[in-house]
Amino acid sequence: MAFVPRPKQAEVLAYRGGMMGVSAVPGSGKTHVLSALAAQLVADAGLADDQEVLIVTLVNSAVDNFSTRVDEFIKARGLLPRVGYRVRTLHGLAHDIVRERPTLVGLSEDFRIADEQETGQILQAAVSAWVSAHPDALLPWIDPGLEERRIDWVREDPWPDLVRNIAGDFIRLAKDLGLTPEAVAERLDALPTEPPLLAMGAAIYADYQQSLAYRAALDYDDLIGYALAALKKDEDYLLRLRARWPFILEDEAQDSSRLQEQILRLLAGPGGNWVRVGDPNQAIYETFTTANPRYLREFLEEARVDARTLPNSGRSTESIIALANLLVDWSRADHPVAELRDALALPHIQPAPPGDPQPNPPDDPSGVRLPPGKYNPAEELEAITKSLRRWLPAHPEETAAILVPTNQRGEVVVNALKAHGIEYVELLRSTRATRTHAGALGNILASLADPASSRKLATAYRVWRRHDRDDADANKRMDRLAKRIEACRNVEEFLWPRPEADDLTCIELPDADPIYEEHLAQFRAVMRRWQSAASLPIDQLLITIGQDLFDKPGELALTHKLAGALRQAQAVHVDWRLPELIDELAAIARNERKFQGFSDEDTSFDPDAHRGKVTVATSHKAKGLEWDRVYLTSVNAYDFPAALAGDSFIAERWYIRDGLNLQAEALGQLEALARGAGLPGLGDPSAAARVDYAAERLRLLYVGITRARKELIVSSNTGRYGKVAPAAALIALREAWVQARALQEEWSDE
Repeated sequence: MAFVPRPKQAEVLAYRGGMMGVSAVPGSGKTHVLSALAAQLVADAGLADDQEVLIVTLVNSAVDNFSTRVDEFIKARGLLPRVGYRVRTLHGLAHDIVRERPTLVGLSEDFRIADEQETGQILQAAVSAWVSAHPDALLPWIDPGLEERRIDWVREDPWPDLVRNIAGDFIRLAKDLGLTPEAVAERLDALPTEPPLLAMGAAIYADYQQSLAYRAALDYDDLIGYALAALKKDEDYLLRLRARWPFILEDEAQDSSRLQEQILRLLAGPGGNWVRVGDPNQAIYETFTTANPRYLREFLEEARVDARTLPNSGRSTESIIALANLLVDWSRADHPVAELRDALALPHIQPAPPGDPQPNPPDDPSGVRLPPGKYNPAEELEAITKSLRRWLPAHPEETAAILVPTNQRGEVVVNALKAHGIEYVELLRSTRATRTHAGALGNILASLADPASSRKLATAYRVWRRHDRDDADANKRMDRLAKRIEACRNVEEFLWPRPEADDLTCIELPDADPIYEEHLAQFRAVMRRWQSAASLPIDQLLITIGQDLFDKPGELALTHKLAGALRQAQAVHVDWRLPELIDELAAIARNERKFQGFSDEDTSFDPDAHRGKVTVATSHKAKGLEWDRVYLTSVNAYDFPAALAGDSFIAERWYIRDGLNLQAEALGQLEALARGAGLPGLGDPSAAARVDYAAERLRLLYVGITRARKELIVSSNTGRYGKVAPAAALIALREAWVQARALQEEWSDE
């Protein structure tokens, strides 16, 4: 069906040149409009054969989405697809710029980009080296009330992870500020005293960059910095690129970083053609990237910019829209913390006008529920699963999602859905299949690393016979035999008996059923094969184990991918042996490492392809998506703090004194160092970070609400210890909703 634009969309499509900024509410069709505008410019702007419309978007999956939509519009005009435009992420654009002229910035023609996994391992190695060389670095920051034995545990366990987080943020910000390790060191030397957090960040940054240089590699942040340097260094090259891309269209501009802003400004030029589309209310990446919505806000206020809005949304019912607008109004007028009253901005979301070809779903005020009960986390999840068991059979052609604040909570939700037989798909850091796969391989490796442990051998047996869990009788047999293996006093006698004693009598069988002896003999044979392969390189060992454990192509492919990850980890950490590699697999199994498998969410995700199932996603992952029914969970004062006295913040570790956020302190000092200003007072960056984080969580709540088309259930829980109150925003929304529309008290009325 032909695209019929709304009046406000038609205003954007009337663009012919110059600077234009578009503030687009959720569900306003901004991607569709931007794609139509790109096709229109390709067709009508008089581009030469060597010119293209440049489209810059946020993530790789959006590149494919844009290309498909632009092609559809171009083909509708009778033109050849894939001609006259280029869609890139910022990293893809930076690669294009640098790859064409690498020598301009001192790179070889065959420069290499280290992927996220490799750079993570390089960073970990640099952090481990620094922590080992500075065993007492924690002490100035430790809570003075902490017991000595707890201090020792903190030093060994959470402290290295915190140092890694600080160092990663420090390096990312330093590169966004254009500071090399040498520049940071030079500024540090000019200070009268050396602040310990800055010194730590500088040392790890230098080690990290040296390791990259040793591998003749760049990371993605380096790539962006080199692209900017290339544009600044050679004006002729910059002019050629401006001529090649006479129109620049930028999507998700609320997530622009300092470097993205500078690169696109240079490419557009002072009188260029640059269209920026985004929604400052959906800026939800600021606290863990260098993105900042202020760049779009300031652009919209520039005198030469034609500022437009896309206020109409056909995504949600009018009741869901009203709730989202209520959140905006409350935060702007009544938020108890004055500094947070600009976290959300106008315009309000407006429903589609009458007769619109992109209409809203029929309104049903009872479709918005804000259950007032005080649930603990288990009760909240139980209520959701009960609701879904009633709703899903009656709505097989509709979509549903459970949105969670963290990947760890998502894993708990997935386990509950599986236990209740509810079909689901995942949009988490890694899928359940990947985590289970990594856990299985890790348990086998753990037995090989500790061959005398009967407990670990019993666990390996359970992994080997894991398919027995699907049958009650087989599962019972597996459990009985595993307990007998665990009771074995001499594992070596079982696995490698003397020739004259080559039998299984060292393990007492549960009964006379011959299947026990058969399974035990088969298991001994496979364990002996794995132990014989233990001297192989880690990737070959993992593949050997995987070939015995798995038979499906997807499982075998995932084994190869995990094997490659461990091979790469060992190349970075040359001193790692099986115990450290097992820890790496365990981190993936616990959902603590980003590890992409082979599922839909690794590229692009279409909720409509999963009708009748439940998507489990973090609210961050849900951005840009929509479902018919959405459960927005854990909306409490911990996951959505309001920066009130007494609120807890994830980045303020319980073992650090005075409620300090050491990541914020290090970054605040680095910002001041870059400006040549005096360093902030201790605690000031932590206080500012609380406000920034609370602002982002308000926007995340707004994003969560606006993912729902027809039905929305917003719930809170009391946290692990039963003491967490509902988020201030949720309390305000409930009160206002009661006054406006008579709140639905029941959890569900299906």
